[in-house]
Amino acid sequence: MENLRNKKLKLIIDTDPGVDDSVCLIYALTDDKVEVLLLTTVVGNINLDIATRNTLHILDILDKDVPVAKGCATAMHRISETAEFIHQKEGLGGYIPPKTTKRQAIETDAVEAMYQLLKKGDGDIIPLVLGPHTNMGVLLERHPDIIEKIPKIVFMGGSPYGVEGYPDHISFNISCDPEAFQIVLDSGIPLLMLPSDVGRRKAHLGEDYVNNLKNVNDLGKLMYHMYGLYWEPGYPDKRVATNDTCAYFALAYPQLFTTKKCKVKVDTQDTPGKTLVDFCEDGNVELVVNVDREAFIRLLDENLHKLNHIKIDI
Repeated sequence: MENLRNKKLKLIIDTDPGVDDSVCLIYALTDDKVEVLLLTTVVGNINLDIATRNTLHILDILDKDVPVAKGCATAMHRISETAEFIHQKEGLGGYIPPKTTKRQAIETDAVEAMYQLLKKGDGDIIPLVLGPHTNMGVLLERHPDIIEKIPKIVFMGGSPYGVEGYPDHISFNISCDPEAFQIVLDSGIPLLMLPSDVGRRKAHLGEDYVNNLKNVNDLGKLMYHMYGLYWEPGYPDKRVATNDTCAYFALAYPQLFTTKKCKVKVDTQDTPGKTLVDFCEDGNVELVVNVDREAFIRLLDENLHKLNHIKIDI
């Protein structure tokens, strides 16, 4: 990956907003370190139409023009449940977005939009997968020639250590479409994996932090409202997971994170979505195992304070 260092990161963000996705999009779309070339939506936290509307709404808020392509409305080989129980019906927690948006999705579907963009690129465009791997699985199955143009895939998902309140080693993003994730694993593309426990247990936001967001600026107030109905279940304290933002930061600010090489297996039959890792030097997966929590929170604050100029009627 030497040719990717010290350059502005070029990204495709595949997403299912979702509270944590939306916060991640705010940070990624306003970061001078990256150029987001395409946003693609997928069913996951919420249905495809709402996910697409929420993506477009974030662009409206930030006044950013990035193509948005609608992707898969169902998993590749199964019907998966959404996560409205935590993201709420409109997908943005305690914030209710408008029904319509100024910006509209492009006509090309997500898989073909990704293929066209990657095919024309120089092999330096990185997909950041924040939801289930359905779009990516379909892309690799339909267009296997594109593998050579993808330098690596960064994704949030997997629970190699198990998560309290869930079956051991299950995470939402992988269990929604484990067959698609299997295709990604089999592709041989280098992977950077941010497991769900990092955002929940190591880089979470406490109640005091969330309450103070409303005093920072309008985007902070937006996050405060979204987080108001997004508390992580199963913990003795009130906390907000930063899963998707961690995945983006692990790519853009790798100095904050510790990784270990491994191989990953996913169960597609007995316990669909169960992920297990085997730490080894010849693994093609870099698994994030730790984060400098203080530096992570400090960087969140710094990047949010840079956005005082963005005004929202909220």
